[in-house]
Amino acid sequence: MHFTINGEVIEIEADIRTSLLDLMRNSLGLLGTKKGCDQGACGACTVLVDGERINSCLALAVQYQGRSITTVEGLATDGNLHPLQKAFIEHDGFQCGYCTPGQLCSAIGMASEIERNIPSAVTSDLSASATAIDDTEIRERMSGNLCRCGAYNGIVEAITETLAHQPVVATEKRARA
Repeated sequence: MHFTINGEVIEIEADIRTSLLDLMRNSLGLLGTKKGCDQGACGACTVLVDGERINSCLALAVQYQGRSITTVEGLATDGNLHPLQKAFIEHDGFQCGYCTPGQLCSAIGMASEIERNIPSAVTSDLSASATAIDDTEIRERMSGNLCRCGAYNGIVEAITETLAHQPVVATEKRARA
């Protein structure tokens, strides 16, 4: 099998029944992505594939050959934390930290969905040229990522701060204010 994981081309032999999560953790030593429920219900295993978030515990590795996969280890650039990672620290968006890698990857995937104007179940105006982002919208979009410690307020604050620095979303927020 061949992948690009965190910018590195990987060639590896693995059983075709191996999940993407198990391949990353057990075969490649990428331990940042966590195995929580192993049923796709908690989001601890969320990674980005070509910029879109997936639950890696439900994905067979063979399905993602030739695709670009980003794990929490791949978010930092040249030793500098991703802006969302910095915001999580500043807003106490984690407690035990177990769900944090999945929360981070999911939030980055969510930001991409917002940029592409993909609506959620609570998006009020489906014909708008940009999605209005508020706490309800963020909480709905992040609802597939559970935090047993209850750090949701810090997580939402970190995401809100990070999204405010994105031009499309920041413009929409000014228009609503």
